[in-house]
Amino acid sequence: MRNAPTILHLDMDAFFASVEQASKPSLRGKAVVVGGLGPRGVVATASYEARVFGVHSAMPMAQARRLTPNAAYLVPRFALYRSISEQVMGLLRELSPLVEPLSLDEAFVDLEAGEAASDAASARLAGERLRADIRAVTGLSGSVGLAASKMLAKIASEQAKPDGLVLIEPGTERAMLGPMPVRTLPGVGPATGDHLRRAGITTVEEIAEAGEDELVRLLGKAHGHALYAMALAHDERPVVAERETKSVSVEDTYDVDIHDRMRVGLEVQRLADRCVRRLRGAGLSGRTIVLKVRRYDFSTLTRSETLRGPTDDPAVVREAAARLLDSVDTTGGVRLLGVGVSGLADYTQEDLFAQAAAGEAGEPVLEEDVAEPVVEQEAAAERRWPAGHDVRHAEYGHGWVQGSGLGRVTVRFETPASVGPGRVRTFRVDDPALEPAEPLPLVAGGEGVPVEGVGA
Repeated sequence: MRNAPTILHLDMDAFFASVEQASKPSLRGKAVVVGGLGPRGVVATASYEARVFGVHSAMPMAQARRLTPNAAYLVPRFALYRSISEQVMGLLRELSPLVEPLSLDEAFVDLEAGEAASDAASARLAGERLRADIRAVTGLSGSVGLAASKMLAKIASEQAKPDGLVLIEPGTERAMLGPMPVRTLPGVGPATGDHLRRAGITTVEEIAEAGEDELVRLLGKAHGHALYAMALAHDERPVVAERETKSVSVEDTYDVDIHDRMRVGLEVQRLADRCVRRLRGAGLSGRTIVLKVRRYDFSTLTRSETLRGPTDDPAVVREAAARLLDSVDTTGGVRLLGVGVSGLADYTQEDLFAQAAAGEAGEPVLEEDVAEPVVEQEAAAERRWPAGHDVRHAEYGHGWVQGSGLGRVTVRFETPASVGPGRVRTFRVDDPALEPAEPLPLVAGGEGVPVEGVGA
């Protein structure tokens, strides 16, 4: 572990919800919940105003609605979130070449590697400057933790939330960690926490006092050793700029259980094609095909098949997924399906002659190659207006969808630069004057962000 707090952890505050509040003046200071709005949807992010009522990420959306029925419930706009994330990550890379993104809104930075800091004073200055730059570029707030290790920097950023900075001075780590609950340490989830509590261990200091041998006895060799080291504030993990992708997968949760076996099979084929699109988009191939099935009773089954060599052939992945499905009983109903590929490589070992022969024989192509006309026909028949997404009206200008149903769509007309809440109007869902629109920049002078599937 280094002698200066030059590892920085950035965590954007309630990222998805904060983006929505920044783009919608009427939601600022209000409870906002972003996630899947169907009967089985889950919360992706909740604003701090919603968290006061107990709403949190991964909570079933139905439960969130019971806790805070008056919140704004919005469908995620991932293209916008990704674009803003790229702006933030760009600011981090100006600090150092060693930036380790963990998600769209979270990353580690090695300030020493970029000569941005060498001691506590310069590290604090770099952290404050970063927070100011993020607000200037995106209009959003981020919390920063600074410490001599990744584990401690992440703990510090959690203490800094929301919109703050916490620096842990070298030499104070043990005293700071000691009274904290065991769940503070990475890898200590509810099950491990309960196991430790039953053994009389509830704080980090009590983990250290228990000793390594006792932890190994309670948790096993690997977990026991790691937990004891963390309790002593030992963490030698470096910031790694490129994190290796271990698998590529897609999955869907269905609002109503699927009972028809043919429909289940078609869904698996569709998911296999989506998975291959992601695989090819990343320039990868893989040897192991994985099928995930969550049944009506919430039991989850995983089946896998390992091929002779890596593949990115959609037909091969579809056939393997179908074989795996044959071994699963779905008669009671299916609520979730997923297809994944692991054992990744940046090359394939397929029989090129066999592939060419299959193509000549009319082998089906990827779903995206044939589905677009169908999507357009469906869109023409019934236009969808997801809650929270941007629209433009020929007379009223730019706005966002508050809700839709019964052939009507309600729109609030405002922009990120509006002063106060905008006016609300309701239209027919097929009103020719209303059309989907691109998000507007959150900060004056920024560039617009394209929405997936929506033209300029």
